[in-house]
Amino acid sequence: MAISTSPSYLKDSIQDSSNTILYDLFNVTDRNISSTLDEPELFVSSTYLDPSYYSPNYQIIGTFFQSIIFLVGVLGNSMVVIVVRRTHSMRTPTNCYLVSLSIADLMVLIASVPNEILSYFLLGDEWIWGRAGCAIFIFLQYLGINASSLSITAFTVERYIAICHPMRAQMVCTVSRAKKIIIGVWVFACIYCSPWLFLTKTESIFYMGHTNKETCTFALSRKQYVGYFFTDLILFYIFPLVLSCVLYGLIARILFTNEIPKNPGRGNSSSKESKKTTKNTSARVQVVKMLAVVVAVFATLWVPYRVLLVYNSFAKRRYMELWFLMFCKTMIYINSAINPILYNAMSIKFRRAFKRMLSCPKMELRVGHPFRSVAGSSRPEAAHTVATTTRSLTNKRETFQLHQI
Repeated sequence: MAISTSPSYLKDSIQDSSNTILYDLFNVTDRNISSTLDEPELFVSSTYLDPSYYSPNYQIIGTFFQSIIFLVGVLGNSMVVIVVRRTHSMRTPTNCYLVSLSIADLMVLIASVPNEILSYFLLGDEWIWGRAGCAIFIFLQYLGINASSLSITAFTVERYIAICHPMRAQMVCTVSRAKKIIIGVWVFACIYCSPWLFLTKTESIFYMGHTNKETCTFALSRKQYVGYFFTDLILFYIFPLVLSCVLYGLIARILFTNEIPKNPGRGNSSSKESKKTTKNTSARVQVVKMLAVVVAVFATLWVPYRVLLVYNSFAKRRYMELWFLMFCKTMIYINSAINPILYNAMSIKFRRAFKRMLSCPKMELRVGHPFRSVAGSSRPEAAHTVATTTRSLTNKRETFQLHQI
């Protein structure tokens, strides 16, 4: 959301807002702050300000990187949703949570990045979407961020139950239950974020030589948002990370200390059972590593912004360096775009599914050509052989397709 370019307003913009995710950071416009921090108080409602724009370098760099992030993020997250939706074998509880995470990341990218890029080329802190747009965009930004955090927490708990409590997992870790939990996550996030539909407003800003300009700003005193900010910090950042560290530690203890029989015996059944156990353990380790990396990336990319908010909430002199603000915002956008790349890099199933989706191979397998001379034979044995072989090849083809993902 755009905040006024009044020097004192900018100087205080990060400290007293709720500052959860996107209010000041994603839309704050900050021109020539270093030279105006000590100027006297100016009031937006009565003072005409000199027109100001971002520098060309800032416009070019911000537009270039954030456009790439936006395109990659929207394409990648959309592919995750489509792949899981179309591929029956991919419809697992964990993947349901990953779909929820992808939808949340899509919401953040769509509600934030285009407006951020647009703000680089608008006058001052101009907001062009009106009062309804001010409320809706901010609400969607908060909703996407909080839903993504809850989705990460949900799939972490699901993996913990599936691996550490396998008997209970048979009843708890199901697709139907995952869908119910996801619905609960989004309902809770909607209710929690709904105040933002009423905590924003638009007001007029006055620039010399320009009329009818407005900005999207706080509806209440900014000091009243601090509690909301710290609640978000604890509920959607600190708590998920602490819980994830504890649960992944317990998961690692189970997986990496689990002794697979090294001398399975001479029987074929024991050998097959040993190979199956090894394969299942390897698959579980792969999934856990991928999810742990997702959590680690989430924690790392949000660190600059979270640290900035905490610092500016208590510091006498706020840190508002323009390029660092862009860096913080870009890290958050990357967090919303990078997960599909991680899935592709660390999950064989997702990698194969993505390749199949992009290549669109023909699924028909031609069979029967080697048996044309036999098919014309009058001997019933030949006809029976052709039918049996064709059915066998068809079954193999179906089995092959089923296990490609």
